[in-house]
Amino acid sequence: MPASEESLHLTATDLRMATFRMARRLRCARATDSMSDAQLAVLAELRANGRRTITTLAERQRVTAPSMTNIVNGLEEQGFVARTPDEDDRRRVQVDITDSGTEIVVETIRRRDELLADMLREVDYTEEELATLREASALMRRAVER
Repeated sequence: MPASEESLHLTATDLRMATFRMARRLRCARATDSMSDAQLAVLAELRANGRRTITTLAERQRVTAPSMTNIVNGLEEQGFVARTPDEDDRRRVQVDITDSGTEIVVETIRRRDELLADMLREVDYTEEELATLREASALMRRAVER
């Protein structure tokens, strides 16, 4: 039986508020303070999915191509990404994450996971409650990965 509109709305409100507050706290934990959230997101995308064009990165991050060019330029200046000509179309370039970029992503993930584990530890959840949170995270991923 499908959820009611009222239930969907109340759930959306609760999830928005909780995820916004959690994301704000987690964004503070990063491997470097000299990098924007947008730059970290691009590095994470490249680490997870490999080489991408600027257009594809822009679509995935929901920004314009000129904005993505600026983000990639900044990352390239810091040595976190490298551009290579596209093998099929020499007018396009592919963006790859460098070893330094990968290190930034890995360390940021480690710090954020550690912070979140500390937050969960402070609440003193039961094993059953932690299982419920894992199930909820899987359901949330389904909604955002469509």
